[in-house]
Amino acid sequence: MKIGDKVSFLSEIGGGRVAGFQGKDIVLVEDEDGFQIPMPVSEVVVTSTGNDYSISKVVGAAAGKDGQRHDTQSDGMSIKARLSMGTDDNTDDNGEEDWEPADREVTFRPKAEERKGGNLLTCLLAFVPVDIKELTNTRFEAYFVNDSNYYVRYAVYSAEGSIWNLLYEGEAEPNTKAYLSEFGRESLNDLNRLCVQLYAFKRDKGFILKPAVDVQFRVDGVKFYKLHTFEENDYFEQPALLYTIVRDDKVPNSLVIDPKKLKQEMYNRKEDHSSNEEGRPSDSESTYVRRYDDGKSQKNLQKRDREAEVVDLHADAVLDTTAGMSSGDILNYQLDVFRRTLEKFKTVKGKRIIFIHGKGEGVLRHAIIHELNYRYKSYQYQDASFQEYGYGATQVTIK
Repeated sequence: MKIGDKVSFLSEIGGGRVAGFQGKDIVLVEDEDGFQIPMPVSEVVVTSTGNDYSISKVVGAAAGKDGQRHDTQSDGMSIKARLSMGTDDNTDDNGEEDWEPADREVTFRPKAEERKGGNLLTCLLAFVPVDIKELTNTRFEAYFVNDSNYYVRYAVYSAEGSIWNLLYEGEAEPNTKAYLSEFGRESLNDLNRLCVQLYAFKRDKGFILKPAVDVQFRVDGVKFYKLHTFEENDYFEQPALLYTIVRDDKVPNSLVIDPKKLKQEMYNRKEDHSSNEEGRPSDSESTYVRRYDDGKSQKNLQKRDREAEVVDLHADAVLDTTAGMSSGDILNYQLDVFRRTLEKFKTVKGKRIIFIHGKGEGVLRHAIIHELNYRYKSYQYQDASFQEYGYGATQVTIK
């Protein structure tokens, strides 16, 4: 660029001839009215040199061969504006839209991470209080926990009489938990009786086929008001109420009683009782003999059973399953069995009842002794015979 060259402005409309320079960064452009306009060198472009040889003439000559002529300033737009208009178009020469790579949908899905021991199917339904410190007013979040290396498709239903309604359905990835919903205590009636159906599979690899699971259970609404029912666990940072659907490929016994099956079981027990009167021991007596057999003859064992009523208070003896129950819930149920037994025989004077509670930490035994000292003061109690029952048994005599 030198004095006498014709120039145009990049960012503005207009131009002129170079009249001089101010330093090496400022050029003085003289317009048609004779005014000199200082402009940065980077903001002007030479359109014609002093000998009238310019790029515009070359372009004009080439365009003249085709009978066309292009006026660079005919629309009153600056060169920079013209250039920016060309870059704003997102279409290519074929008229197709030009996509940036970042705008494209991500279709890549990483392979699910598997853990050791995760090929045994374990799934749970979890209820987590939003604010454990305000248990009386807080809301709750429901989750489906998939503690396995399988993908799990699940559906959760609630019952209204004989009609079932779909509550949640979805797919849980391996070793993850799926958020279901948030609810308040006003919705507990909808959760009273639930059914969970699920099946498991793996993607992009072979796997051991798992049977479909269909489990029904009841959700005790009272537990949502008790702090001790929410326990520390491996799935959440805060305490949660957990209901096991399947654990290590094993489905727990259903907590929902089928009236037809109950009726049939009552008839079966009646038949067993008739058989016992003929001298054949029942299943419960046979189990007792196997568990507490001290080597004495069968005759002595039958004689001992006629004299004393034996009640096993171990959790696995009084409960079909402890799923969703805390240690406090189990203890309360064991004490309830203890009280019902004493009420049953309260009119049988001199009746001896042997309560098998186990040694353990002595929590159940201390609770039983407390009941006898304050609620059943007239009854006598002592440690049962070690030779016959081993450690962890208390004998109560009705007076």
